[in-house]
Amino acid sequence: MEKSLHTPGYRRFCELLREVREEVGMTQVDLGERLGEGQDFVSKCERGVRRIDVVELRQWGHALGVPLDAFFVRRDAELPSLPKRRRR
Repeated sequence: MEKSLHTPGYRRFCELLREVREEVGMTQVDLGERLGEGQDFVSKCERGVRRIDVVELRQWGHALGVPLDAFFVRRDAELPSLPKRRRR
C-alpha cells in the first residue's frame, strides 16, 4: 500500500477537507481555533503538506459539525476506488 502524501487519492482527500470546511462556512482561522491549532496547521493539512490520521480527522469532523462516518459516507464515492484485495 502506497503511503505517500502525493497520491491522487490523498490529494483528493485534502481537497475534500477544504470543501467541507468551506461548505459549513468556516475559515481556516475558525477551524484552527476549534482544533486548538493555528491557521497554518489547517492550511498544511488541506494542502497535503501535513498528513492527518483518523484520530485527527475525527477531531476535524467534530469541529466542523460533521460526524466522521457521515464525512466518509458523503464523500466516499468521490475518492478513487480502492484496488481489490488479493486472497492469500
